Amino acid sequence: MIVFDMDGVLVDVTESYRETIVQTVRHFSGRTIERAAIQDYKNQGGWNNDWLLSQKILADFGMTVEYQTVIDAFQQLFFGPNGNDGLMQREVWIDTTGALARLSARYDFSVFTGRLRDEAQMTLDRFAQHLTFRPVVGDDDVTQGKPHPEGLLKIANAAYYIGDTVDDARASRAAGVPFIGIGNRHDSGHAKTVALMEDEGAIAIIESINELERIIPA
Repeated sequence: MIVFDMDGVLVDVTESYRETIVQTVRHFSGRTIERAAIQDYKNQGGWNNDWLLSQKILADFGMTVEYQTVIDAFQQLFFGPNGNDGLMQREVWIDTTGALARLSARYDFSVFTGRLRDEAQMTLDRFAQHLTFRPVVGDDDVTQGKPHPEGLLKIANAAYYIGDTVDDARASRAAGVPFIGIGNRHDSGHAKTVALMEDEGAIAIIESINELERIIPA
C-alpha cells in the first residue's frame, strides 16, 4: 500500500489552499502574508490545519478572531459563493506522466490528508477517476492531526508514505512507515523543508510524484 498526502503531493495547492490562507488573513487584517512566510510556519511543524494556521497568523498580526469565524471566511473563499467557483478550482493535478497509473498495477493506493475526507474525495473525483484510493483518511477521521500518526495507523499494510512537510515526515516516522519526501526546488523554503524531512528519516526526497518510479519501481 502506498499512502499519499494530498496537498503538494497529488495536487498543487499554491493557488488554492495557500492563496486562501493569504486572502483569509487579508480579509480580517488588511495585511498580506507572503507565501514564504506561510512555508516558514509549515516548517515549524504543527500547522497542518490551514484554518488554525490562518488564525495563528492573524494572532501574530495582533488580531483575535474566533476559530469558527476564520473557518467560515476560509471556506467561503475556497469554495466560492456558488460552491463551485472558489479558489479550489485553481488546483492542478501533479501527475502528468502516468506514473500513478503504472504504479497502481502493482500497489494499492490510499490517502492520509489534513483535509476533511469529503473535500479530499471531491478532488480525487475531479482529477483521478481512473485511480482508486481506499481508504481516504481525512482530518475528520482522527482525534489528533499530523504530526500524530493516528491517521496513518488507520491504514493497514502501509509500505510507504509520500508527503511534503515535516509534519508528514514526523507522522510517518512515528507510525514506523518509510517516508518519501516531496521537495520541489521551486517552492519557497525548499532547502529547509528538505533538511527537516531528511532529519526525520526520509528514505528519499524527490521533486514530484512524477519521479516516484525512480524510488518505487512500477
